[in-house]
Amino acid sequence: MRMRRSVLVLLLFLIFILQGTILPWLLPDAWELRIIPNLVFIVILFVTIYHHRHTALILGLSFGMLHDIVYYGRILGAHSFAMGLSAYLIGLIFQIPRAPLPLMMTVVLLGSLLEDSILFAIYSVFNLNQEPYNWALLNYMLPTMLFHFAIGLLLYIPVRRQLELLKKETRKEEPA
Repeated sequence: MRMRRSVLVLLLFLIFILQGTILPWLLPDAWELRIIPNLVFIVILFVTIYHHRHTALILGLSFGMLHDIVYYGRILGAHSFAMGLSAYLIGLIFQIPRAPLPLMMTVVLLGSLLEDSILFAIYSVFNLNQEPYNWALLNYMLPTMLFHFAIGLLLYIPVRRQLELLKKETRKEEPA
């Protein structure tokens, strides 16, 4: 179990690095719509459905803080709070051990919208947003949701299989 969890954290860290180095080249700034990819959060949503919401909460808090420190830094803890809370709430709402593809894609869409909405609310409280919510929804939340949906489709089978293996190993190691 320890090995699989270490691999999961290492995989999330690798995705975090790729998200910051390769994706900016693939998603040009010249596009009218802003896409803010968060591939780590997509995998954390898979963790909340196929493994456990408490694990997803810890991963969301940890990698969200990493996002705050490395990428954003306007308010330390905003992404940490948004990723952790939205992963936990999604896990609380969708308590299905073997979610089929349509349900998982719904989770990715709702989780992405929830995280962006929480961030928008936090930034609004601290007067860091000048635009209204409907502008943000149309200009970066919906394009980001569609991008997360596409990435979620690509990651569905490999990530689900790995998380199901992790869950099986966890059950084997639990004392009877």
